[in-house]
Amino acid sequence: MIIENNCRFILSALENAGFSAYIVGGCVRDMLMGIPMHDYDITTDALPEQIIEVFSQQKVIPTGIKHGTVTVLLNNEPFEITTFRIDGEYTDSRRPDSVVFTDSLREDLARRDFTINAIAMDLNGNIYDYFGGENDIKNKIIRCVGNPEERFTEDALRILRAVRFSSVLGFTIEENTSNAIHALKNRLDNISVERISVELVKLLGGINALSVLMEYRDIIGQIIPELIPAFDHDQHSPYHKYDVYEHTARAVNAVPMGIDGENILRLTMLLHDVGKPAAYRLDENGRGHFKGHAQIGAEMAKNILQRLKFDNKTIDTVHEIIYRHSDEIETEKQIKRIINQIGLDGFLMLIEAKKADNSAKHSFVLAENDEFNRFADIARRLVAEESCMSISQLAINGNDLIYLGYSGKNIGICLNNLLDAVMDEMLANDRDTLLKYAQEMKP
Repeated sequence: MIIENNCRFILSALENAGFSAYIVGGCVRDMLMGIPMHDYDITTDALPEQIIEVFSQQKVIPTGIKHGTVTVLLNNEPFEITTFRIDGEYTDSRRPDSVVFTDSLREDLARRDFTINAIAMDLNGNIYDYFGGENDIKNKIIRCVGNPEERFTEDALRILRAVRFSSVLGFTIEENTSNAIHALKNRLDNISVERISVELVKLLGGINALSVLMEYRDIIGQIIPELIPAFDHDQHSPYHKYDVYEHTARAVNAVPMGIDGENILRLTMLLHDVGKPAAYRLDENGRGHFKGHAQIGAEMAKNILQRLKFDNKTIDTVHEIIYRHSDEIETEKQIKRIINQIGLDGFLMLIEAKKADNSAKHSFVLAENDEFNRFADIARRLVAEESCMSISQLAINGNDLIYLGYSGKNIGICLNNLLDAVMDEMLANDRDTLLKYAQEMKP
């Protein structure tokens, strides 16, 4: 129950000025779970103007003064301090239209989303838990404070926060809270896509992601309706033992935690087969085929991520990996070409996507993952050896071609042809060899 010094200073300053002050919410929850505390939120019975007066020697920013919140900068560290309040009506399903300040800590905690986040702690480490949050933490339960329908109607983002907490913390969602999540999922349409995207990424990275993706697939479908056709879609394939959506959920879960690009890879696996239902064909033998699904899915994924306002780098990476995820890789020459097109990091992410994809199929397919690991080692070796896989690595450049009499677009065409020949080991990456070849090929 160690509170860091800057936070202790703020709590002490408020108490010395005659006010009550507590840390509250996620930092207290984490402390009770044995997780180091960070991002301290502070609640107090001091009014906003009184908070500003107490910290007159510090920089104070009125970040949300309408709702009783000011931010104090202490040694360049921001601390949000909010006056005890009772929330008014939520007409936008996100923030209260108005608030009423109160001097009751209990009333302030009663407005919060879940019991595990409605716990306060004072400077001396005393815990104030009016709604059974400590017990729910011990029993690993997500439960709304009060009536779940009211909490989710007030702020629809809480629906997604509930499933995110379940995924990240490994907690079970209490029955009434769960029922309200399913019943009120349409209210997610009122929430900004930027907030939804943040929660979705966190959800996908959780230790309980598979269970949440399966039990709350209707929530995922509300966010990404393009995935709904994958629900219960039998693949009729000797390689697959799960329907398209369960395969998808298991592929997300198969991405190793802590790996480079984990968040992007999990988004990729969530969307990697989104094109399958549209591409599905059943042959005369009762076997399912999905020809072209990777290309269809890549475009669908691009549109989905643009709608959810992900950054361009994420969108481009996910699109590229999905587009290629079903491609065969057999030779070192192919590896060189892929690295030329998407770089080493992109190639390694493609390999991880292929491995995650296989991990959600019949077990006999997993043998292929050893080969994928070998390809990853080859790729790293090629880069370490500085094998020529880009025009910039060629032993000649555009100026050399100009000297030979090349001009305009023919310079780029020749350089690309030279690179292809070098990567295919038809030519050595040697200056004299390349100049001779370029001279012979001059248009």
